[in-house]
This record gives sequence, C-alpha cells and structure tokens, in this order.
Amino acid sequence: MITKLLIANRGEIARRIIRTCKRMGISTVAVYSDADESALFVKEADERVRIGPPPVAESYLKIDAILEAAQQTGADAIHPGYGLLSEHADFAKRVRQQGLIFVGPPEAAIAAMGSKVEARRRMSATGLPIVPGTENALASLEEAIEAAERIGYPVMLKASSGGGGIGMQIIRDAEELKKAFAGSQARAASYFGNGDLFLEKYIEKPHHVEIQVLLDSQGNGVHLGDRECSIQRRHQKVVEEAPSPLLSAALRQEMGSKAVQAALSLGYEGVGTFEFLADESGNYYFLEMNTRLQVEHPVTEQITGLDLVEWQLRVASGESLTFQQQDVHFHGHSIEARVYAEDPVRGFPSPGKLQVLDLPEEMEGVRLDFGFQSGDTITPFYDPLIGKLVVTASTRAEAIQLLQKALNTCQITGIKSNLPQLQAIAKDERFLQGLTDTSFLTGLSLNS
Repeated sequence: MITKLLIANRGEIARRIIRTCKRMGISTVAVYSDADESALFVKEADERVRIGPPPVAESYLKIDAILEAAQQTGADAIHPGYGLLSEHADFAKRVRQQGLIFVGPPEAAIAAMGSKVEARRRMSATGLPIVPGTENALASLEEAIEAAERIGYPVMLKASSGGGGIGMQIIRDAEELKKAFAGSQARAASYFGNGDLFLEKYIEKPHHVEIQVLLDSQGNGVHLGDRECSIQRRHQKVVEEAPSPLLSAALRQEMGSKAVQAALSLGYEGVGTFEFLADESGNYYFLEMNTRLQVEHPVTEQITGLDLVEWQLRVASGESLTFQQQDVHFHGHSIEARVYAEDPVRGFPSPGKLQVLDLPEEMEGVRLDFGFQSGDTITPFYDPLIGKLVVTASTRAEAIQLLQKALNTCQITGIKSNLPQLQAIAKDERFLQGLTDTSFLTGLSLNS
C-alpha cells in the first residue's frame, strides 16, 4: 500500500483526498503556489512544498517542480486530483519513470481518451454508439464546411484535446462556421497545445448522463451507476444527481455493462467516467471518457457507500477489487450543488475576500466538500469553485427538499456567488420533475 502520497492539486479536491488518506493511515504532501500558502489543504497536509508563483503555468502545471517535491519529501505516489495535470499522459509517464505510483490509469489509456477524435474511433469499435461526426481532425475550413453539410446543421465544433467545456461552439450555418473556425483553432492550440478540431452533430436539448466505472489491474471491472449532469453553464456542470431520473434500471445496466467492456478494451485501471448524451426515447451516444476522478464523484459515493478515492489508492497499489457487479447496490438519491465565486447573472468570476461562509455543518444528510472557510481570499488565478454541497435522502423528492433547506441556510458575503442560482434551480418546476436537459439554465429565472 502507498505510504506517502503527494497531491498534485489544490482546493476542495486536495482536502477530499487528504481526508481519505488520514483514515487509511497514509501520509500526505501538499504542493502549493504563493496564492495558496495559507489555504486549508496546505494546513491539513502532513507536509507541504512551495512550487511557484500563482499562475498555474508557473506552479501547478510545472511537472519538474512537482516531481522534485515528491523526491524531496520521499513520497512514493502522486494523486493528480481533477483538472490541471490529471489527464496529462506525459505527466503520468514521467511519474512512473521516476519509480513512483501514479494514482490513475496507464498513460496509453489517458492518451487514447485525451484525443476526442481517437476516443470516438476507439469507442465506436467497441460497439458504443457515438454522435455522428467527423472521424479525423479537420484539415481545413473547406473540409469543415463539407463535413457540416454532410452531417447536417446544427453541429458542435470541438477541440480534439479539449476539456471542461473549453473549445466547444455550437454552429448553426456555414457563415457561423467560417467565422468560428480559425479562432477555435487558435484557442485550442493556446489552451491545449493542439489546434486539431472536429465536428459532431449537435443534439438539441439532450440529457447529459455519465457512467462511473472502476477497474483493477487484474482485469476486473464494475460500473457504479450513473449520474445526471445536464444542468450546465458554458458546458460546465452546476448541479449533478445520482441516479439519473431519465434512466430505467434496464437502460442503466445496459449502459454500465457497455462502459465496463469499453474500459477493459483500453486496459484501463482505476476510476473513470463515460459521458453520454441521452434522450427520452432511450437513445444514447458516447461523448468522451474522463480518465480521472470527477468533481461530482460524491453523489456516487453517497448512493453506493464506496469511497472512490480509497479505491483509487488501493487499485494503484496493485490490489484487486473485492466485489463484483452483483455486489454493487444503490441506496437512496443524492444531489450535488457546486458553489462558485461567480456572478450568476453576468457569469463572471468574483474573486475577493470571503467574509462569511456559513454552511449547514450539522444538518443530517448533508455533506460539505469545500476548499475555503470564512476569512479566506478567493484569488483570480484558479477555477472559482468554492465547494460542493451534497445532500442524500431515501427518495429524489426527499433529497430535493433537503437541498432546498440546506441551500436556504447558507450565507456567503464578501463576494458574489451562484447561491441565488442554486436556490432557483432547487425549486424550478422542471428540476422537480426531472426534466433537466442541457438547455435548462437558459430558461431559469432567478426570481422564480
């Protein structure tokens, strides 16, 4: 078993990993930038190492500095969390070359799924249905226009190496495509070091559903159910729940089984998530695979009783799964609301001093995964996620009631937050009925 873990991340996910490590008796090392010197995750780790100034390119994305910190502290493993270097195949390779354990899948699987074009090809070969689109990266604007006409507008123009909603644009006609193509190439090259683009048919008002899988290095794999993630802004999730109100038990099992088989075909190890677009008729299409822990993993933990970080660490240490698919049981309903330092009307981040962060600490059925406390400063250098409020109850209706109650007891001052938006979502009639397609927020009134 891993004895000392360096966490190559920050904020709430670093605290989340530390919490499991403490329970398992694993020492932790935090790496931090100057902006995070007094952050909670830095204080809670057993050891800490400064790796650079605030910008991520000069700190949390500096592979050499992170590897040096691991060597300096005697860490025997590195957990990448989510975002940052978590889906960087070369980082995983270099960690392993240094004789350390990388808490994640083999770099070949990361690389294959890191290219959306390659991922579509590989998953189609396993029998997973995919959204109609181009098979290869687009060589020119002319090729893009020809492909869009063949697929049929509207289409989604995507960066092959994109993630987190970056590099996606809905295109409704050839003129929009002409205006968007060169700029999208430049943004993709700037963000991801790869300007390749491809096209997919844009599915109007679909549900965004994902399947969580867990595999060990001995070829055993299970799925841990599904999550509904349709409530999004700028292709980034805001509210997630498990299970999805859209799926029947039979469809859940079908999608889960296919996802496990697809992961096995990659030689996958650890936790991973298959993302799909699905409709009311039971049709579903593979979008991408995230080869890491998801932000929304708590809702799966709440309904399965499994600690996904613990299983990441166990699998990375070479342990086999101790259960099979028939041993995975789902209990109750769980909903996660992401709390952002963000103006919900204008959509802009709102950095500044978090004067008051008052949360329902003692409320039964409420889990709080937060990276900040009252008095902390939200800097402009990183994702504006403050934390995640997760509620769990016996039924979806009871979980929604608990979510409403918990959100109404929260108080955030000193910065703008999306708390009013979350409160509006929790009482919106479409949400109450489970009608949460990806256009949900466009029809949301903060005064409802």
